Amino acid sequence: MTPKAQAKPANGPRAFIIDDDGEVREAMAFLLRSRGVAVALFESAEAFLEQFDLTLRGCILTDVRMGGMSGLELTGKLAALSSRLPVIVLTGHGDVAMAVETIKSGVRDFVEKPFNTNSLADKIIAAIADDEMAANTQLWRNDYDRRLAMLSERECEIMGLLVAGKLNKVIADELNIAMRTVEVHRSRIFARMGVRNAVELANLVSQRRS
Repeated sequence: MTPKAQAKPANGPRAFIIDDDGEVREAMAFLLRSRGVAVALFESAEAFLEQFDLTLRGCILTDVRMGGMSGLELTGKLAALSSRLPVIVLTGHGDVAMAVETIKSGVRDFVEKPFNTNSLADKIIAAIADDEMAANTQLWRNDYDRRLAMLSERECEIMGLLVAGKLNKVIADELNIAMRTVEVHRSRIFARMGVRNAVELANLVSQRRS
């Protein structure tokens, strides 16, 4: 039978529900949509992987036991693809050993059937929020790194001294250059890093290091 899957999800966070039980898929989809969550439904791990790419955001809900690839095998495939999507795994045959194996594979949570649908929906919504925050943080870091790469070697050197709280005259003396040269570099550093002063620059660097 050809795996059923809806059209490739548009950009934007959503719950990716992967389960070979149609009733489970539809019940969770109905509940999540009623709470304002976009969903994408797949009846197999293989169907999801056919449409997977690293730009997807949200949360995966998958059954551990399915026809074809299992939920645990799926998490292994996703890890190999460097996916950062949080994964919640359902099982009707859970035991301690399986739970440990699942968590070790990078899964966010492990939920045994029968489960409380509202509680599960809360977990999915929280996972989507966390993933969105992580994605935004990564975008900010990428932008910081792009700006930093625009600086010359000398500007990076001066930036380090500015972050250390050193004044223009002290920097000029340490580097054996004119204070006017330091001022020119300082202005370029502020412009390229998107800050107005040394305090903002120091805060920016601190945020990136955290």
